[in-house]
Amino acid sequence: MRKTYLFFILLFGIIIVLDSSLELNYPFSTIDSSKEIPVQKAGFLSSFETQNNFIEDDLFAQTKPDTLSWKLLGVIKYIKKPDKDYPDGVMFPIINSELKAKGKKKIVMSGFIIPIDNVSYALSKNVFASCFFCGQAGPETIMGIKFKGPTPKLKTDQYVTMEGTFRYNDNDVNDWIYHIENAVIVKGGK
Repeated sequence: MRKTYLFFILLFGIIIVLDSSLELNYPFSTIDSSKEIPVQKAGFLSSFETQNNFIEDDLFAQTKPDTLSWKLLGVIKYIKKPDKDYPDGVMFPIINSELKAKGKKKIVMSGFIIPIDNVSYALSKNVFASCFFCGQAGPETIMGIKFKGPTPKLKTDQYVTMEGTFRYNDNDVNDWIYHIENAVIVKGGK
């Protein structure tokens, strides 16, 4: 096993040395000095960008959603406050500043589908057998889902990636703490 690791380390070292020693030689004598040197960009945006005169940074700033993680959603504290429905008080979430900044913005989130009733679902960090209302986690490990358009037919514990608008709730104890609204399944929908 140790020989295999050493082989791959050596192989990657050789590749890095070869890559750093290669130089791109443009035929500068044939390029007009008043024009830019042609640079090829990776990905789909280079052709899209040049055809439509978009600036790549502006395009991404407008459309690229943030990816949320369950770890970030789990950075939460609670404070006991009085509530009209709960005379002994109830634990209200204190949302961290990083999540507050993502409020009402486009996000991407992955998780397991948990049926709530016959018509609604939630997105969970854990599978149904380990979700928070089964006693294995806290309420910060689940997100309410409001789909854009009709609610699709989904299976329990189906792993999906969704894109939508992030909303947090820090004042209604009868609602989820986190929500994804206008949700669209971008991966794992079938």
